[in-house]
Amino acid sequence: MIQRRTLLKSSAAAVTLGAPGLSALAQQAVTLKFHTFMAPQSNVWLSMHKPWMDKVEKESGGRIKFEAYPAMQLGGTPVQLYDQAKDGVVDIVWTLPANTAGRFPRIEVFELPFIMNNAEATSKAYWEYFQTMAPDEFKDVQVLALHVHGPGMFHTKEKLIKTADDLKGMKVRGPTRQITKMLGYLGATPVGMPLPQIPDALSKGTIEGCVIPWEVVPSVKVHELTKFHSEFEPAGGALYTTTFVMAMNKAKYNSLAPDLKKVIDNNSGMATSGWLGKVQQGNDPNGRKAAEDRKNTIYTIPAADAQEFKRKSRLVEVEWVEDMNKRGHDGKKLLETARALIEKHGKAAAPAKK
Repeated sequence: MIQRRTLLKSSAAAVTLGAPGLSALAQQAVTLKFHTFMAPQSNVWLSMHKPWMDKVEKESGGRIKFEAYPAMQLGGTPVQLYDQAKDGVVDIVWTLPANTAGRFPRIEVFELPFIMNNAEATSKAYWEYFQTMAPDEFKDVQVLALHVHGPGMFHTKEKLIKTADDLKGMKVRGPTRQITKMLGYLGATPVGMPLPQIPDALSKGTIEGCVIPWEVVPSVKVHELTKFHSEFEPAGGALYTTTFVMAMNKAKYNSLAPDLKKVIDNNSGMATSGWLGKVQQGNDPNGRKAAEDRKNTIYTIPAADAQEFKRKSRLVEVEWVEDMNKRGHDGKKLLETARALIEKHGKAAAPAKK
């Protein structure tokens, strides 16, 4: 009996002593749920999200693993993604801040017409601007990366867009409130909707065209659903771009072991933001080729004709500055800072441009 009691005590002691070690081991390994609206066959998913997750897994020695869910597979709508990360429904999301119109107003400066040129440079500018001018804009989450896509342009079903007047009365999808405003000032009838809704809307005639960058064209079959594509000469700047955020639940980030937190940190920030922008714009030629292969009409709007687009859409910029002033921010300073940062990082990115 005494021997049995001693054995039980020894076993209990062993379990008690061993528990912290076992617990520490359990805490060192983590599985993160990554959720986004992008399709599993999209360039963004295949060449940006998956490589990023693979890199993090590798650098963590396999102690960070991902459960990856494209195409809203965990439920909800694209509009709800940011709050899914904020509330801990998922661990990491990639989404558009502009899905919730007006919620992140200072970030919208990068969506103003003709402000961007190079996606890598503009993404780095976006990160630096966030750090210096709007550090509380995404205060509910741990921001991992911020970036933009390549030049946005027109894709239309029945009519080629050569001048701003060609847009008059056309129902055109826009991705954000600043771009739908711009489409309205250009004479179009703007229709705001998330990317995944574009194919159905084009098929049913809800819209007659859309604005998206080349790279996303194949994943939403826009080269099959439209016949005409109108882009702008690169030297004159892009019609528009859209901002993205890759964000992590704060509590989840803070719960990571210090070395795992460092792995996440090493795959966050300006360099990662610039890489995401560069890769996304780097996929533009593939989307363009998809349209070429179908013998679609691709038209480049010359610099002279682009001036009318710029003149008509400048009201978007004026209204944004006024809106910032009303919200207690210095709109002019925010705009000038964004422009200066894009120029600064653009000079650094210049050798890589073609």
